[in-house]
Amino acid sequence: MAEEIRVTDNVDAARFEIFVDGALAGFADYRLRKDKIVITHTEIDESYGGRGLGSKLAKAALDASRDTGLAVAPACPFVADYIRRHPEYLDLVADDYREAVEAGPGS
Repeated sequence: MAEEIRVTDNVDAARFEIFVDGALAGFADYRLRKDKIVITHTEIDESYGGRGLGSKLAKAALDASRDTGLAVAPACPFVADYIRRHPEYLDLVADDYREAVEAGPGS
């Protein structure tokens, strides 16, 4: 039987959460600003590692940002790297983060 994977926006905790079969497997913290969402940290429990859950979480957070019209400030290196690997999300990146995302780590 396939696992049930679900991502929710826990507004009270200011984080997107990913669940596997009802158990919390990870989260992406964020801060809301006037016209953007700053994604500050992404974490997947090590017992769920290597299953692509971080990517599913990043995708869900970015899709939610697109749906709400918020620009994204990917302060989290994982999310910035996800955007580099999935350039269809580059248009969401806030202007003040775009150069760093496009240039990659160490720039």
